[in-house]
Amino acid sequence: MSTQAQYPSLKDRTVLITGGAAGIGASLTAAFIAQGAKVGFLDYDREAAAALLSEMDSPNAHFEYCDLRDIEALRAAIKKVSAALGPVTILINNAARDDRHTIESVTPEYWDERIATNIKHQFFAAQAVMAEMAEAGGGAIVNMGSTSWIIGQGGMPCYTTSKSAVQGLTRGLARDLGSKNIRVNSVIPGWIMTQRQIDMWLTEESEKELMQRQCIKRKLVPDDIARFVLFMASDEAGACSNQSYIVDGGWV
Repeated sequence: MSTQAQYPSLKDRTVLITGGAAGIGASLTAAFIAQGAKVGFLDYDREAAAALLSEMDSPNAHFEYCDLRDIEALRAAIKKVSAALGPVTILINNAARDDRHTIESVTPEYWDERIATNIKHQFFAAQAVMAEMAEAGGGAIVNMGSTSWIIGQGGMPCYTTSKSAVQGLTRGLARDLGSKNIRVNSVIPGWIMTQRQIDMWLTEESEKELMQRQCIKRKLVPDDIARFVLFMASDEAGACSNQSYIVDGGWV
């Protein structure tokens, strides 16, 4: 990030980011590092993680390889982050994949794999860090959602189902963890121009629709999401919990 607001409450905090090596995740990792936080990020893309570590060149960044569909591997990776950086007090549940698929192509096995990829790990990551957050006096969890299900986007029913579940998970966790001074919110991005989106799905026609439907007439980029997540994780948002915040440029 070239410029950003500074949040003193984020300095020296231990942040855990899932899917933190590329796309929105990489912007989140870099943004928290720029705040002076200690960031442990999980991903299964070792090449992207190595490139990001080299770019940031920070002793406060710690990478752990992890396939988040394997819950025991997720738990082990989180323990390694805590051992290396200290108790996690900020969790950003970012990892997901929006692969397109038809209704006809979905098997029970594919359904279960997509749920594991896009929502299951969010619960188990929160479960894994809640005790250390409570012991530290509180914390913040941000679950990343998607506007795809809100706008009724087709062509990926397993993804839209799992992303709609993020809102229910967020509200349930917020209620149960509030007494421990742990805030839980969801940030819901619109269509963000990651390299993956540009390479796979941005076309002349879809870009025209984007500019017609967004109130803000520019493409949104990963840093737009990172800036908002920084605020939600900071003490400046200390009264915010049990909510879902859309960041989509005003899509109508």
